[in-house]
Amino acid sequence: MAGEPQDDCLFCKIVAGTIPATIVRQTETTVAFRDINPQAPTHVLIIPKAHHENAAALAAADPALTADVLREAQAVADEEKLDSYRLVFNTGSGAGQTVWHVHGHVLGGRGLEWPPG
Repeated sequence: MAGEPQDDCLFCKIVAGTIPATIVRQTETTVAFRDINPQAPTHVLIIPKAHHENAAALAAADPALTADVLREAQAVADEEKLDSYRLVFNTGSGAGQTVWHVHGHVLGGRGLEWPPG
């Protein structure tokens, strides 16, 4: 069920503290941690503590939590002293989503080309 922790979800396990992560920020509703395979000098993932499969599902189910995730992305960028950054949500396997718990990638610290991919 949406919002409930999933036993087989890597990010739910990070939220629960059963899998370690380098946490950079945590609020009542979100966790931000460093990506284990960084694609930029700053590569931090922002996740809601509640389980939602992807960004579209989160936005439909809980607009306030969606806003919390976006606010935390800016807070991470501020703490990392990023003048500019990219915020990416992969939705679906064709877009590169490999963990089925919504997560935003905060990428910065170098020039980022367009289009990505």
